[in-house]
Amino acid sequence: QVQLVESGGGLVQPGGSLRVFCAASGRIISIGVMRWYRQAPGTQREWVASVSSDGSTNYADSVKGRFTISRDSAKNTVYLQLNSLKPEDTAVYYCNAVMNFREYWGQGTQVTVSS
Repeated sequence: QVQLVESGGGLVQPGGSLRVFCAASGRIISIGVMRWYRQAPGTQREWVASVSSDGSTNYADSVKGRFTISRDSAKNTVYLQLNSLKPEDTAVYYCNAVMNFREYWGQGTQVTVSS
């Protein structure tokens, strides 16, 4: 069974850093673009960052310069480094990927930024 599993979330103070990661498992033939989304309570899920199979990246304006997305193709894993965190970054962070030409979502990992 092909799936994505996130981990690494937690509680961090404003200005702090956190790293979340997402591992793909199962019988994977191909992985295309890998993305991170987030959803805060009472809001719609929003796109955060993307990394393509060739390593090129894109970011939402709200996180540009603070977050860094990367991937390790050998481990089928995508990472999101979150720096200079703000309370408004508090959300459940979801991993998304096209694997074997189908779209998959992870279950999400909670990131809370609070003093």
